[in-house]
Amino acid sequence: MPRSMQPDRQLFGATLALCLIGAVMVFSASAMTAREEYGSAWTFLLRQLLWIFFGIAGMFLLMNTDYRKLRQPRVIFTVLSVTVVLLVAVLFLDRSHATHRWVRFGPLSFQPSEMAKLAVIFYLAWFLASRPAKPATGGLGVNDPLRTLLPACGTVLLVAGLVYKEPDMGTACMVVFVAAVMLFIAGLSMRYIVGAVALLVPAIYIATISAPYRMQRLQAFLAPGSDPQGHGFQLLQSLIAVGSGGFRGVGLMESRQKLFFLPEAHTDFIFSVICEELGFLGAVIVLALFAVYGWRGFVAAMKAPDEFGRLLGIGITAMVVGQALVNLSVVLGLAPTKGIPLPFISYGGSSLLGMLLATGVLLNISQHADDA
Repeated sequence: MPRSMQPDRQLFGATLALCLIGAVMVFSASAMTAREEYGSAWTFLLRQLLWIFFGIAGMFLLMNTDYRKLRQPRVIFTVLSVTVVLLVAVLFLDRSHATHRWVRFGPLSFQPSEMAKLAVIFYLAWFLASRPAKPATGGLGVNDPLRTLLPACGTVLLVAGLVYKEPDMGTACMVVFVAAVMLFIAGLSMRYIVGAVALLVPAIYIATISAPYRMQRLQAFLAPGSDPQGHGFQLLQSLIAVGSGGFRGVGLMESRQKLFFLPEAHTDFIFSVICEELGFLGAVIVLALFAVYGWRGFVAAMKAPDEFGRLLGIGITAMVVGQALVNLSVVLGLAPTKGIPLPFISYGGSSLLGMLLATGVLLNISQHADDA
């Protein structure tokens, strides 16, 4: 029996703080754009608040639902099947921004790729929990090539491949990354990890050179100044915003780069606006909140009473923190430009809802963990 049925307060507080910062910064970064496009500066903020409301409601619901109820095969395979169907269906829907990523319901839109990350996490946690690293029978457990690795990796590659076809290489790589972390924690042998890396590196290289826009992004990352008005424009504007903030920032709502200089200021590059308006101090606060999330999420996962909870918690924590690190790396010029939102902060309903629902499960796991 758990010592306490209280969720991790630090994890809970960090999540709410990130959502609050996100709402404030979405309004600051989008007010001018919203006024130009929709005639009201409040449009994006109101949409974000609506998704925060639904997300937090779902988070509380899952926080108070025993996570072990989600271990049932009918739940796991229903979520996985619906996800695969949506990922296939979205390829036949109308394109938006030259991609097939959204399922639209009237004024609302939904990205199945966000659901795909959660589906893979739940599936692997359930599947790997039934195959411990050192089973009493003396079998290979998680390192069994046919009984474990083939069905586990096959499912992950199917989902990641469908996401890649949208095309969304960044999210596909995130799916593979989270799966790799979970397999490692489950006890995957290092020889398989080295072999997987040896296969993935040339695969990523081929995927990059096969698409001209990916090569252009890579070239812009390596030398953004070579095309300052073209493919290097977004990164240069981001770095200008980050550098302009100084220690304390220019002040909330006072960013200049968001005034039609910095593309996607309220979505993928919202951290640039945070750095400009709130300065180094604001950036450190955001980084500290994600560090708290990662720390408390890891603690909750490792103290879970069963293997399913441990792997589920690790997967969720890796997804949130990993995605945050990718977004921050892109904004700071440490990685090629890719459309990966900053969890809880960037504008976007699908990502926000998915992250909050996943956090609700993680908070429930923390209730059953030993006191830490």
